[in-house]
Amino acid sequence: MDNPIIGIFITATIFSLMFALGVNHSFRQVTYLLRQPGLMVRSLLSVLVMVPGIVVVLVWVFSLPPAVATGLAVLAAAPGAPIGYKRVEMAGGEMEYGVNLQLTLALLAVVVTPLILVIFFSIFDLVIDRVAPLDVARQVAQVTFLPVIAGFLVRYFLPALAERIGNPLRILGNILLVILLLLVVVVLAIAPDLRMMLNLGWSATMAIVLMVALSLASGHFLGGPTQEKRAVLAITSIARNFGLALFIAGLSDYGQEFVPTLVTYLVLGGVVSMPYMIWSKRRLKK
Repeated sequence: MDNPIIGIFITATIFSLMFALGVNHSFRQVTYLLRQPGLMVRSLLSVLVMVPGIVVVLVWVFSLPPAVATGLAVLAAAPGAPIGYKRVEMAGGEMEYGVNLQLTLALLAVVVTPLILVIFFSIFDLVIDRVAPLDVARQVAQVTFLPVIAGFLVRYFLPALAERIGNPLRILGNILLVILLLLVVVVLAIAPDLRMMLNLGWSATMAIVLMVALSLASGHFLGGPTQEKRAVLAITSIARNFGLALFIAGLSDYGQEFVPTLVTYLVLGGVVSMPYMIWSKRRLKK
């Protein structure tokens, strides 16, 4: 986690994906939810209310240790994963909705993340300090809004250039993402100490699996009548902002204690959600 090369590679991958998103989408496309208030309410209900509520119940039922409870609380408070729309695409979801929901959640994170953490602080003993909204805003702006806005500006002022570089940028982002995922697998394979850190025990593992499964179900059923929208909300509900969660961990002297929970969620989230993504893609092809 502390390797600067890996950190730079993660930053470059997210920046390229977000910049490509801005270059390939118009501003009107990212105001999609404003024109569908009912869908917006259901979307925010699933991601910002149901998922934190699920975590509260799981932490209480399984009596999770403070470090694990803190990790899940931070994930519940960190919506709008920067590369979440790539998983939406893999599940066959409606991309216009997925892109807009991701950006909406990134904007709301400035207020929502500290608010959700305050609620968790009032219920459980967490191992981190309270988070300042300005710190959250700065991190979200750096990894999401700046590259997306740069892409929008290129598309608006240099449309011909945007047409030429849009697809190559998307391909580059996909390649970097694949390399990053392979890098994670390699690191897990060659680092026994890290694998030991991920052994959180059966109760924590079961809680994470249930968090993913129930969050998927929440998004699926609140997504509406079409599978294209259900897939978007289901995947977005589980795609928590891992970068923001790591940033919050870095704000506290005790942040390293719950990093294994974050990594375990990242791994198990991908494994548990894969059958849903395959099923969704196949259903939409029929």
